[in-house]
Amino acid sequence: MIYGPTILFTLGQGAVIPLFPVLAARLGADLATAAVVAAALVVGQLFGNVPAGWAVARIGERLTMTIAGLAAIIGVAAMVFSAGIEMLMASVFIIGFCASAFGLARHSFMTTRVPLPFRARALALLGGSWRLGMFVGPFAAAAILLATGDEHLVMWFFAICLLACVLLVFFGPDPEEQLQAERSAARQAMDATEPPEFELEAEELVLEDTDQVGTGSIPAFERQGVFATMWANRRVLSRVGVAAATLSSVRAARTAMLPLWGLAIGLDGQNIALIVGISGAIDFALFYASGQIMDRFGRIWAVLPSMIAMALGFGVLAFTLEFDTAAIWFIALSMFLALGNGFSSGITLTLGADLAPQDDPAPFLGAWRTVTDAGGAITPLAVAGIIAAASIAWASGAVAVVGLIGAGMFARWLPKYVPNKPR
Repeated sequence: MIYGPTILFTLGQGAVIPLFPVLAARLGADLATAAVVAAALVVGQLFGNVPAGWAVARIGERLTMTIAGLAAIIGVAAMVFSAGIEMLMASVFIIGFCASAFGLARHSFMTTRVPLPFRARALALLGGSWRLGMFVGPFAAAAILLATGDEHLVMWFFAICLLACVLLVFFGPDPEEQLQAERSAARQAMDATEPPEFELEAEELVLEDTDQVGTGSIPAFERQGVFATMWANRRVLSRVGVAAATLSSVRAARTAMLPLWGLAIGLDGQNIALIVGISGAIDFALFYASGQIMDRFGRIWAVLPSMIAMALGFGVLAFTLEFDTAAIWFIALSMFLALGNGFSSGITLTLGADLAPQDDPAPFLGAWRTVTDAGGAITPLAVAGIIAAASIAWASGAVAVVGLIGAGMFARWLPKYVPNKPR
C-alpha cells in the first residue's frame, strides 16, 4: 500500500513518455515542437505542486491520490482522442499535474512516518518504485507496439494502470489511518500511566523560526500556506532548493531529450522505447545503493558523483550526432546517464524530508517541489528553444553546463544545511 500505487502509476507513465515525440510527429510537429509537447509533462508537475500541497494538508493523502488518479485517466482519454498538437499538449499537461499531486501525497506520508536513521533508504525505495515503473513501462510499450503497432493501445494500457492504482488506494487498507490508530492507542496508554503534572498544554506549543532547517520536530498548530512557507524558508530554498532544481533540470533533460535524440538519428518508436527501457533498468538497479550511501556516508556522496557523471554524459553526447556510429553512441551514453542518475535515486525526496517540519510537512514539501520542479519544467522548454535556434547537440551541451553548475552548488551549500552524516 505504500509503494504499490507508485509502481502502478509510473508503469503506465513510463510506457507513454517515450512516445510523446512520436505522437507529436504523427500530428505534424517538428523536432522543437515535439520537445515542447514532452515538456508539458514537467510543466504540469510544476503547476500541480501548490494545489497538491493544499490538498494533502486538508483532505489527506488518500483522497488526494484518488482524485489525482481519476483526473489522470481523463487526461489519458483526451490524449487518445487528440486531433491536434494543442490537445495533445493539454493532455500531457494534465497527466503531469496529476503526477505531481500523487507524488507529493506519498512524499508527505513518508516524511512524517519514517525514522531519520532509515529515511534515505525508505525514500530511495520510493524513488526506486518510481524507477521500477519507468523501467518496465517502456518495455511494455515496446511489446504492445511489436504486437499491434498501435500507439493508442499503449495509452489505454496507461489508463488501466491508473484504474488499478485508484482502486488499490481507495479500497485497500490505508497506512495513514492504521498508523494514526496505532499512535492514538500509544498515546492513550501513555496518558493512563503518566502523572498529570508532566502533561503539557498544547496551546502553549508554538513554532519558532530559528533559521535552522531540518530540525522541525517542534509541534505546531498554525498551518502556513505554500507561498508563506516559501518565503519563510527562502534562504534554504534559494540555495539547496535551486541546487536540487538543477538536478531536476538534468533529469528532465534526460527524460525528454533521449527520445528526441533517437528520433533525430532515425530510430523508430519501438527501438526508442526499448533503449529507454534498458537505461531505466540500470537506473532502477541502483536505487537501494543510493539510499545506503546517503544513510551511511551522507547525502552529498550520492548527489555530487551523480551530477558530475550526468554532466559528462551530456557533454560527450553533444559531439556524437553526426557520427556514423551515432546509434551505438546513443545507446552507450543512455546507459551511462542512467548509471549517473541511479546514484542519486531518492535524493530530492530525502533532502525535502530532511528540511521539512516533521509535524506538518505538506506546505514545505509543496514549496520544495515547486522550486525543484521549476528546473525540470524550464529545461525541456529551453531544450526546445535551443533545438529551434541551433541544434539538439547544442541543447545537450547546455544541459552539461547546467549539471556542472549544480554540482558546484551542492558542494557549496549542502554541507551547511544538511550535515555530511545523518543526524
